Amino acid sequence: MTPTHFAFSSAFILGLSGLAFHRTHLLSALLCLEGMMLSLCIALSLWTLQLDATAYPSSPMLILAFSACEASAGLALLVATARTHGSDHLQSLNLLQC
Repeated sequence: MTPTHFAFSSAFILGLSGLAFHRTHLLSALLCLEGMMLSLCIALSLWTLQLDATAYPSSPMLILAFSACEASAGLALLVATARTHGSDHLQSLNLLQC
């Protein structure tokens, strides 16, 4: 495993572990998701450059588009929950009360 592959795979695993273990605020969960998507996008673009794959040049742009949509939906949910519940703590959110 090359050092660049190790760096991007460890960045993805760190984002995943941050999402799994530090679930107190909605903003920290969104930041972990964005870090995971960024490492995935950079790793996929490096993979297409290293293999000279002509069939996948638009894959990183597609992942960036999906991550931008995910970020905008996450920030909209963050604003909505902060307005209705008064904070972004994930413990105060209850799906049974909706």
